[in-house]
Amino acid sequence: MEIKRLHPECISCMTKIHLDKCPKEMSEDKKVEYMQKVLKVLAEAPERFGAPVIVRTINAIQDEMFGIKQNYAEIKKYYNQLMMGHEEQVNKKVTQSKDPIKTGIQYAMIGNYIDFGARINVNEEQLTELLNDSDRFAIDEKQYSELTADLEKAQKLVYLTDNCGEVVMDKILIREIQKKYPDLEITILVRGEEVINDATMEDAAQVGLTDIAKVIPNGTDIAGTWLEELSEEANAVLESADVIISKGQGNFETLRKCGMNIYYIFLCKCDLFANTFRVPKLTGMLINEKYC
Repeated sequence: MEIKRLHPECISCMTKIHLDKCPKEMSEDKKVEYMQKVLKVLAEAPERFGAPVIVRTINAIQDEMFGIKQNYAEIKKYYNQLMMGHEEQVNKKVTQSKDPIKTGIQYAMIGNYIDFGARINVNEEQLTELLNDSDRFAIDEKQYSELTADLEKAQKLVYLTDNCGEVVMDKILIREIQKKYPDLEITILVRGEEVINDATMEDAAQVGLTDIAKVIPNGTDIAGTWLEELSEEANAVLESADVIISKGQGNFETLRKCGMNIYYIFLCKCDLFANTFRVPKLTGMLINEKYC
């Protein structure tokens, strides 16, 4: 039976998002041509595809028709630097807390707010508010207990990153995991090519992720972790992992129902996720693959 990752809400959302991306000066005829191509992609997409896989094809249509590809390079550098400015303060709160790993997860959730692919308005004021109110991000005790139990007996952990800036909070969490489980071999995966504001090797180097663990690119330009197209190295690393920590909605959308021992950490940033987990928007989630 084919895994179903494509939802009607995703089709509606992608339609609206990509209509909004039409250049203002574009003629009505050209908009119709563009949207017909977008709708054809959506209509023909296999249900096993998560939204990030489909968006990659739609972005290619935009590039072909508009000749304009948004460059996030400066945005990524800016948010990496911005979060590095918060690093010392956050790290202090994490290390001085009763449970540094649990507190680190709370901040890793908050970092997932920096997402220019989701339908939220990313702004520094709200980001700062979230950082100052980390206690509001409750961690499910059952999920957390299972995670720590798995880490205790694991030999290999793979950590899947998501966005720029966010990776600073990931670094803080990973350091705490290293302290508690010093024999655990940790590999960090980033995107293989530039896609929206997702973290790549360049971002990993800028924020110092490459200084604390092995970091490898996953070999794709999809805003998620799509097993069908990962590099041989990335696939081998995932297959050998005892535990996987996966950040962000895009990774969840592309990996859900894959059957690996994955603990997903993300903020619910759209109506579909909020409704699926019956929580308000911007609620943080820690949930294992077997419960999804």
